[in-house]
Amino acid sequence: MDAVFYAFAVFLFAAVILAIEGAYLWWMGTYGAAARRVARRLQVMSGSSGRSGERISILKQRPYSRNEAFDRVLHRIPLAHRIDALLVQAGSRTTVGQFLAWSFGCTVVVGIMSLAWPLPVPARLLLAVLGSCMPWFLVRRARQRRLIRLEQQLPEAADFIARALRAGHSFSNVLQIVGAELPEPLSGEFRIAREEINYGVPMNEALHGMAARIPLTDLRYLIIAVLIQRESGGNLAEILGNISQIIRARLKLVAHVRVLSAEGRMSAWILGLLPFAVMGTMMVSSPEYVSMLWTDPQGVRLLWYGLGMIAFGFVWLRKIIRIRI
Repeated sequence: MDAVFYAFAVFLFAAVILAIEGAYLWWMGTYGAAARRVARRLQVMSGSSGRSGERISILKQRPYSRNEAFDRVLHRIPLAHRIDALLVQAGSRTTVGQFLAWSFGCTVVVGIMSLAWPLPVPARLLLAVLGSCMPWFLVRRARQRRLIRLEQQLPEAADFIARALRAGHSFSNVLQIVGAELPEPLSGEFRIAREEINYGVPMNEALHGMAARIPLTDLRYLIIAVLIQRESGGNLAEILGNISQIIRARLKLVAHVRVLSAEGRMSAWILGLLPFAVMGTMMVSSPEYVSMLWTDPQGVRLLWYGLGMIAFGFVWLRKIIRIRI
């Protein structure tokens, strides 16, 4: 009965939060400052009566929140810039404000769910911290998957650019062709670079911006080759062809290393998660027996020692199996 009540309370809390968020988004999209600003700019650009002489900036600036006051506050925080860079690299449309809201919501939900078990205060705090980090882990995993897809598309993109240059196209036109012909997500990044160049951004800055959005060493090699060729000349098509061969050889070596280190990675995951799985099973089956770990001072000391050793072993195994190529 208690479990059903706590589950009902959690779902009711989530429903209320989502309803409030939906009402807030509807209000801001209809009557908020952003909606009024868009209407005012459309009025100015259409030449109708109203505020004239308004300066419209063509520079793209990512908003951190729909609320202007909160957006200005977040732009002053260095951590918000790192979160925004992580979201951009993951290809997510979530803003920094929404990311922080999800982190706070996960913290509250995990904290309420932890009330169903007789846990000590440090354990509740640890679960709350892990809950707040859950959106961060999801975004990091999405970023990793997206970078892997981009890295796999780079050899084809380099060959495509080399063939287009041999056919007589200029590099700016090649960016447009690549953005239209190649699959996502790499084509979207080339389209962004092409749009920035069309808006008047120098090609060097546009390419450096693409390198910042895609932190891959192979892409940096490609961009450096393009920039050096623009300064000193040379056969860019041949250089890009060689770069594509190097990238393919490196990806083949990376795949071979991942196969050889698969057993070590699986061992690290099993050894890291097994103690928590056993603890959760014992808490469900016999909570009186395992509760001595946090009711007795020696048990608390053993818990801290165990957590420290698990963390040390997990980091050590990660250092062993993580091979940079």
